[in-house]
Amino acid sequence: MMKRQMMYCFHLIFIAIVFCLFPWVCSAAEKHNSIKLTIETGEAWWGGAVVDGRFMPFGDEEIERNFYANTYGNQVQPLLISNKGRFVWSEEPFSFSVKDGFIQIESPAKSIVQGKHGSTLRDVYRYVAGRYFPPNGKLPDPLLFTQPQWNTWIELQYDQREDRIRKYADDIIANGFPHGVLMIDDNWQEDYGNWDFHPGRFNEPKSMMSRLHEQGYKVMMWVCPFVSPDSETFRWLRKNGYLIKTENEQPYICRWWNGYSGLLDFTHPDAMQWFRDRLAYLQTEYGVDGFKLDAGDAEFYRGDLKTHKTVSPNTHTELWAEVGLAFPLNEYRACWKMAGKHLAQRLRDKRHEWNDLRRLIPDAVAQGLMGYAFMCPDMIGGGEVGSFWNIDKLDEELIVRSTQCSALMPMMQFSVAPWRILGDEKLAICREMAQLHERLGEEILAMAEKAAQDGEPIIRSLEYMYPGNDYENIKDQFLLGDSILVAPVLEKGAVSRTVVFPVGMWLGEDGSRVEGPATIEVTAPLERLPWYRLEK
Repeated sequence: MMKRQMMYCFHLIFIAIVFCLFPWVCSAAEKHNSIKLTIETGEAWWGGAVVDGRFMPFGDEEIERNFYANTYGNQVQPLLISNKGRFVWSEEPFSFSVKDGFIQIESPAKSIVQGKHGSTLRDVYRYVAGRYFPPNGKLPDPLLFTQPQWNTWIELQYDQREDRIRKYADDIIANGFPHGVLMIDDNWQEDYGNWDFHPGRFNEPKSMMSRLHEQGYKVMMWVCPFVSPDSETFRWLRKNGYLIKTENEQPYICRWWNGYSGLLDFTHPDAMQWFRDRLAYLQTEYGVDGFKLDAGDAEFYRGDLKTHKTVSPNTHTELWAEVGLAFPLNEYRACWKMAGKHLAQRLRDKRHEWNDLRRLIPDAVAQGLMGYAFMCPDMIGGGEVGSFWNIDKLDEELIVRSTQCSALMPMMQFSVAPWRILGDEKLAICREMAQLHERLGEEILAMAEKAAQDGEPIIRSLEYMYPGNDYENIKDQFLLGDSILVAPVLEKGAVSRTVVFPVGMWLGEDGSRVEGPATIEVTAPLERLPWYRLEK
């Protein structure tokens, strides 16, 4: 009798729980073509395109975005989340607009899901990450986190030659900078699609690679999914059906930033294997350690193209990202729905301007909230190459503050040579920031290893960790993990700044102690990066 009564009670409790959850379960399970959400009082939304970080949280400004065949030059995730625990997810690309206190989401496919979990940004992020893009337990090469990276793009641009690469590597060491990964950028190759060292620019590539390894570098090479037309490789790929075609069965010639090229069809498993084999050849023949996999943006693909398997333009971007999963030493800039994977994700190229420096933190926060935890800010001082064509217009102060802003992010990447444009005093500051990253490298790596398991961002906003304190619009400081507060100077000429301290006792790198919650003006001369550790 007692057992029967207990079973009856359990059944009642189960039914009560189901009825309590029923409205949410239905809303999360039902898929829609269109949803209109009212932005609640005090509600803030993040999501979609990482490059829109400066507009996040959404709510105050009008904005419209359409993610079909468009990743806006960076990572995109078909997700919107709010600090009230609400979310919108779609397996297919959607468009959305924010206007007059509403968010309107539309998709041609019936794939939009809305729901609610918990009552904070962290609550809902943990839920959607576990449900829609769970971490796979892997992370990119640890050296990407523990040492500064060096990329040859700004210094060498399209003149990637053996002698210049050797000198760049030598100069890094001669100027006392810590170094880990060296990335050799575009135009080292014979042609797009012909992935071998150009014989006119590289006399002894094997010797060069051996020397770089002896100096302590791991070496990455720039590659892309394009194939130069009229080349022998192009003709062979066309014959074997490995290129994307137009409706009239001719190879699709795509206009991109380097001209006009064919595009590999990665829906064809043999084309995918051919490309991976070419990368593996570079590893076995020359000792290449990994790859910077550039381009692949959804904007380069059209819905009317003919491929081995019919997919959306966004799926082509997804397939391009899958190439990198075979290589722990990797880097991407454009991605679609690859959160939770062991891919290093760099922010889109920024101009050599203060406004673009101020975009680094909100973009980094957005990147983490979209599930791309293994983030790299753009190249120090900016990676938009046109900004560096006139050396007379370079801003030494901006280089220093950019180095400081990157120093305590999961990765930091130099490209323009600080010793070429900075005086001794400013050069010493940049060197110290690189050494700071190195000193905290193992701690940062531990955070990355944790993110590979739980999927949480490494770069976090104050709103993420300390909800309910009106922190959602703080965009000029961030948390590295859960206990390091970083507040770089992002204004030209500033030698102080306001820092918001959440609850707790915070120990500054200068020996100061601040008990939060508090908002304090701190001194920050050019040589200082204000950062604080939470005492536990």
